[in-house]
Amino acid sequence: MERVGGEVARELGRFGPAGGMEPVVETWRAAVGDEIARNAWPARLARDGTLHVHARDSIWAFELTSRAEEIHARLGKGAPPRLAFAPGPLPEPAEESPARLREQVRKPTAKHVAEADSLTRVIRDEDLRKVVAKAVAASLANADNDRSFW
Repeated sequence: MERVGGEVARELGRFGPAGGMEPVVETWRAAVGDEIARNAWPARLARDGTLHVHARDSIWAFELTSRAEEIHARLGKGAPPRLAFAPGPLPEPAEESPARLREQVRKPTAKHVAEADSLTRVIRDEDLRKVVAKAVAASLANADNDRSFW
């Protein structure tokens, strides 16, 4: 069986700079950061070399348009000559495996436990106070993990 990779690359090359999306997509998240990458993603390269980026909504498109020079500089030497931002569909976020999520959960330190005990000491029911204190300590330990409920 013959591999078709060369044939596909040659055929895609016929479409001009659109074939150059790979380096931009590979460096996008590292260049712009997680927050922007969750809300904007490279969509296509136009024939004139403009990188069209889909944003979550018009507010993000406006903000990123005002920061286009900064983003262009962050993309480095492989950056396309121009950037254009507009609302459009974004890729679905990759689902993280449950094992990976468990690895990200931090155990509460003695400081977290002490703060949780301090915050929950007004709860009269001892069983309830222990459960709430445990939840508060876990929340304090994981407060800065950049995962949201949304």
